[in-house]
Amino acid sequence: MDADRLVFEGGHVADVDGTRRADVVVDGETGRILAVGEELSAEADGDTETVDASGAYVAPGLVDSHVHLMMDGRPDVATANDESRELLSYRAAANLRANVEAGVTTVRDLGAPGSLALDAGRAVDEGVLVGPRVVACGRNVVMTGGHGHWFGREADGEDEVRKAAREQLKRGAGVVKTMATGGVLTEGAVTGAPELTEAELAVLVDAASTKGVPTAAHAHGKEGIENAVRAGITSVEHGTFMDEDTAELMAREGTYWVPTASALEGIVENGVEAGIPESAVEKAEDAQERFERAWEHALDAGVTIAMGTDAGTPFNFHGENALREMELMAEYGLSAPEALEAATATAAELLGVDDVGRVAEDYRADLVLLEADPNEDVTAWRDADAVYRDGERVV
Repeated sequence: MDADRLVFEGGHVADVDGTRRADVVVDGETGRILAVGEELSAEADGDTETVDASGAYVAPGLVDSHVHLMMDGRPDVATANDESRELLSYRAAANLRANVEAGVTTVRDLGAPGSLALDAGRAVDEGVLVGPRVVACGRNVVMTGGHGHWFGREADGEDEVRKAAREQLKRGAGVVKTMATGGVLTEGAVTGAPELTEAELAVLVDAASTKGVPTAAHAHGKEGIENAVRAGITSVEHGTFMDEDTAELMAREGTYWVPTASALEGIVENGVEAGIPESAVEKAEDAQERFERAWEHALDAGVTIAMGTDAGTPFNFHGENALREMELMAEYGLSAPEALEAATATAAELLGVDDVGRVAEDYRADLVLLEADPNEDVTAWRDADAVYRDGERVV
């Protein structure tokens, strides 16, 4: 930013704290918000760039808690294993831009080969690539032959799992991800069957906690979810077969739920005819009805929900992922303000990024100008007039 100050003037601010008439002043050097309030433009000192926000809503950038940057929404994600690491990196670069152009300013990558996602985050931080900031796990820690084994770090037994987790931390992982159950997209894996044991999950949590790093567990089945929760995992991804008891356990332990509704929808809505492997479609169709009940249990129990999309899975394209996920969360029972909270403040809290997710003093100026109020309309994100990351306009 060339100016000393950037002022969004004449609009409304809409975030987890509600919608109110306010100007927003951003420090041009730090990219952080200096002040939020009425009629602040006259108080901005030095060289000031003014954005006319009249009739618009200044909202925080979205936070997607579950993406795969190297995946591109192709029908059979396993075919990416046949591509070079270099080509996957180019795909990740394109996906980074697609996310930020859609108003997603922070993502959490939950599995990629080698250091691909970690390096993508560094490239964004250093200005090499345009995109959201990236919190990455490195490689998933999986049992031998388990879900996602083709790009994961296979490990069996407590000592191996601890070492595998430490390897990701050594590389700079901001979260340690594991597979607590089988999954839809791995041929031969049983969707709800437990994979890593509770004891293995516990040592993974212990290794990450020593470094102050959160953990995430892919978990569809009841037993696997409960193993993860009892082991102290920070967030359960998918949670498809959650029942009433499981939901109450998650709420009691403070475990976050990242539902990734877009992932199942992309498979079920497109099917075998679109080239998705038959085994994946069959498993997704079986999971869909139970997923609807999982939402009922989670809402009744008061489970904390953070938005995540599993972007990159079949027909779940980067750049469209978060927009659709917001709408799906509303269809499953969240109000517009609850969906906004899940996709901003709560997701940021889950990721451990404490200076994004709100339009407030000292927060990063990750801002999106919307035509409609996202506290009233979950489709507001489809009409973004501009996107700013750290005060710099990217769209």
